[in-house]
Amino acid sequence: MRYIKLKPEEIEALEHLLKTSSNNTVRKRSQCLLLSHQKRTITDLAKILGVHRRTIERWFDSWALKGVQSLCIQPGRGVKTRLRGYEKEVCEQVDIHSRNLKNVITYFKEQHHILICKKTLQNFLKDARLSLEKSPTILKGQTQQRGI
Repeated sequence: MRYIKLKPEEIEALEHLLKTSSNNTVRKRSQCLLLSHQKRTITDLAKILGVHRRTIERWFDSWALKGVQSLCIQPGRGVKTRLRGYEKEVCEQVDIHSRNLKNVITYFKEQHHILICKKTLQNFLKDARLSLEKSPTILKGQTQQRGI
C-alpha cells in the first residue's frame, strides 16, 4: 500500500486547486493526492478517477519529484508534424500544382521521402494558416450579364 503524506500547507494548496482550477487535469490530480492522503488505495483511486493504476503511480512519482508543478500537463505531448521546417516549400508546391494536393504529396514522397496523407497535409495547411481557397471563377452567365 502506497499513500502520499501531505503537509498542512500542501493540503491547503491542493484543496484550493481542486476548487478553483479551470484545468480538469490539475483538479483530477489534486483530488487523487488528497484522497491518497486520506488512505485510499491506488486501486480505489484508479476506479474513482477512471485511469489505470500505473497512471496513479506515475502521478505519485512525479509529485515526489516536483511537488505542485507536477500537476500540470507537460508541454510537447502529441504527434509532431512531419512537415515541420518545410512550410515555405509546402506553400510553393501548393501554388505550383494549382492546389492539387495529390501532386504535393507525390513531390514530398519523391524528393524528401516523407509519406503523408491528404488529411495530414490539409491539417498542416490549416495550422500554418495557409488557405486552399480557390480564386473566384466566373461562369458563362455572369460574363454575359457584365457585358464582357
